[in-house]
Amino acid sequence: MAESKNPSAARSTSGYDLTPWTPVQREAAAVDLTAEERRVILHQGTEPPFCGGSLGGGHDGVYECRLCHLPLFRASFYEAFDKDHIAYIPDHSHGMTRTEIRCARCGGHLGHVFGDGPRPTGQRYCINSVSLRLADGEKVPGS
Repeated sequence: MAESKNPSAARSTSGYDLTPWTPVQREAAAVDLTAEERRVILHQGTEPPFCGGSLGGGHDGVYECRLCHLPLFRASFYEAFDKDHIAYIPDHSHGMTRTEIRCARCGGHLGHVFGDGPRPTGQRYCINSVSLRLADGEKVPGS
């Protein structure tokens, strides 16, 4: 579990520090990002359709934010690891209404969620694979 250096820090239900990152913290963590990772994570970009590393499934484990390492999803991707770890933001860009999702701690862009998904939640998460990494520190395969 993440340790907090701030005793009054916001905590998720699962006990992780959700104190919002400052621009300085974001930039320091982004130093090692590729140009594509920067475009997607920091500037709300998107990967081209059907190119993500998690398309084939079968990658068990916990997926965390590529930027701040907060746990975000288990391999199922139909619900968050902890509902407090994801920020849901109305997005009216490109002539449509949808919900953008970002990491609740660092604000990194993850993708979008739609209400036309499978049971049991009915939600379909469209996640950019470059926004994630496996909890063991590896990038998502294929990203």
